[in-house]
Amino acid sequence: MPQTVKGVISRSKGADVEVVDVVVPDPGPGEAVVKIETCGVCHTDLHYREGGINDDYPFLLGHEAAGYVEAVGEGVTDVAPGDFVILNWRAVCGQCRACAKGKPWYCFNTANATQKMTLTDGTELTPALGIGAFIEKTLVASGQCTKVPEADAAAVGLLGCGVMAGFGAAVNTGGVGRGDSVAVIGCGGVGNAAIAGALVAGATTIIAVDVSDAKLEQAKHFGATHTVNSRSTDAVEAIRSLTGGNGADVVVEAVGRPETYEQAFYARDLAGTVVLVGVPTPDQQVTLPMIDIFGRGGALKSSWYGDCLPSRDFPMLVELYKQGRFDLDAFVTERIGLGDIEAAFDKMHAGEVLRSVVEL
Repeated sequence: MPQTVKGVISRSKGADVEVVDVVVPDPGPGEAVVKIETCGVCHTDLHYREGGINDDYPFLLGHEAAGYVEAVGEGVTDVAPGDFVILNWRAVCGQCRACAKGKPWYCFNTANATQKMTLTDGTELTPALGIGAFIEKTLVASGQCTKVPEADAAAVGLLGCGVMAGFGAAVNTGGVGRGDSVAVIGCGGVGNAAIAGALVAGATTIIAVDVSDAKLEQAKHFGATHTVNSRSTDAVEAIRSLTGGNGADVVVEAVGRPETYEQAFYARDLAGTVVLVGVPTPDQQVTLPMIDIFGRGGALKSSWYGDCLPSRDFPMLVELYKQGRFDLDAFVTERIGLGDIEAAFDKMHAGEVLRSVVEL
């Protein structure tokens, strides 16, 4: 029987979110119902509320989540009721041209649940990133459930989006290795995860760049060896001076703005790598001299979800967390309830939190 549970929706652009009754269907073929334990409040949820993704209102917000599988539909064999899972928004198909080439992290045919969750009047909801996890129970494609060792859901659930995006930008996309120099521009949740990833990968010089001294101090906890406040210091010159005048081997841009991307481009070493993981708005453009692009060599990359493969990366990172080698707890600034999400958006916008995490 369908279940009616409490969830958080955005009805229209810019309007405050609401806690409402949501009808969750029984899982159909290839689907699973997950009882949500925790869900992080991510910038992407705010983008949905503000109409920055699309206008398919009303949205069921939330996607950075962990919980327990409650029920599965016909044909589901990868997870079972009772499994502790982190939800992911790129459930790979295994058959598209990217998967066939052995690069499933680029899958072009990722799956979501076929059925729709609705309001009690039948209005269909659009789940954020195909998940919709600011809710007591949600319906997803079974491939969006990644089974992991049990751990604090508030911490490991953040792997579902921001932390994985940052860690993967450094390690998977940027290919940071032992002895490398790394600069990270933008020290929010994603940027600090990139810093933590660079540390785990063996980088020896890790430079954090931001306009907030408080964020820079926080970045040291995640592994930054040097900090640069770009409000008062030329970030490019500072990064070069900290890397023997050469520039960093890998520069991760975690802001998504033209001016910080240009900083990243010129702050890398010859043949170095720039990784864009900050999400720009559709209207933003960057202009660089083609001779500089040609003359500096190296690679300019964008990072989709940290180029992660959830079945490979989530369990590995949970194990690193349990071994004390990856401090996911440090990303959890506060634990809140479903009714506190609007206030959490305000704190996020003010830069007061890394992550507010909803506990259900």
